[in-house]
Amino acid sequence: MPTPRTPILVVSPDAPDPDAICQAADVIERGGLVAFATETVYGLGANATSDGAVRRIFEAKGRESTNPLIVHIDSLESARPFASTWPDVAERLAERFWPGPLTLVLPKSPVISSLATAGGATVGLRVPRPAVARDLIRTARLPIAAPSANRSLRVSPTLARHVAKDLDGRIDLILDSGPTAVGIESTVLDLTSDPPAILRPGSILPTELAEILGFVPAIRGQVPSFINKSPGLNPIHYAPSTPCFRAGIDQLDDPELPENTGLLLVGHHNPDARRAFAHVIELRTPDFAEPAFYDALHRLDELDLDAILVVPPPDSPEWVALRDRLLRATRPLDEA
Repeated sequence: MPTPRTPILVVSPDAPDPDAICQAADVIERGGLVAFATETVYGLGANATSDGAVRRIFEAKGRESTNPLIVHIDSLESARPFASTWPDVAERLAERFWPGPLTLVLPKSPVISSLATAGGATVGLRVPRPAVARDLIRTARLPIAAPSANRSLRVSPTLARHVAKDLDGRIDLILDSGPTAVGIESTVLDLTSDPPAILRPGSILPTELAEILGFVPAIRGQVPSFINKSPGLNPIHYAPSTPCFRAGIDQLDDPELPENTGLLLVGHHNPDARRAFAHVIELRTPDFAEPAFYDALHRLDELDLDAILVVPPPDSPEWVALRDRLLRATRPLDEA
């Protein structure tokens, strides 16, 4: 196995070593790139106020400049200066859900690099939950732009080794604090639309947001005018290198499937599948599936399979975020 070219510092998720955090913050302050764990996925962080630093994120990921970045801050108080306006609804949502996996889209402050917002007038702001992430932001004394720490459109990383597999030698440092707890990207809520709308579903459900908004927000990320307000809206995204197809539970006996096919069952159980497929992973419930989903795709992608078949979960509210990721990561079976 080749020697890693990007240093990896192992830190405690609850009480990270201050020296390691200072080392990572120094990289950020100097315009470098640091991968670190949020509760959702590992992020690839850079100084959100620096065009040069943000440009390095796009270069390392091979990301299109039209795909905006979420900006991470360490507290509600520190978030306000990075939006040009801060409505009362933002205050109430932040008090309820921050720190946590909710991104609020607001009019941007001029201090945020326009590269981070894909040239748009809005910015997505979020306070992550883990101590590692907030300690890094606080020590660097900068807002940190941080998309997922992987090559663009590929499977998101929930472990440090996922980051190293994709970005070794392309970034300056990886902080390894173990697996992420939530496992899928944050819910993105656009507060600049009337009424507010969800651009990307996540673990915070529309019904939970309704407790603050007074109504259940619609999911509108597919509308072209919203595309440059939020990441994760490309039709192809989160995809493994292995050809990956989706099918119904009743299509598992398709004779056209390659013999060396792996199966990922999400929200389903099929005891007979293990006799028909080379490798089978079952993620039966939302609470179990969300933290394990991306790692399952990584594991299947590393098995030198000819194809991966995914059975999506039921079309019900508790599965909306995973269904969104699966529809972007896979193609219909009839395209195999």
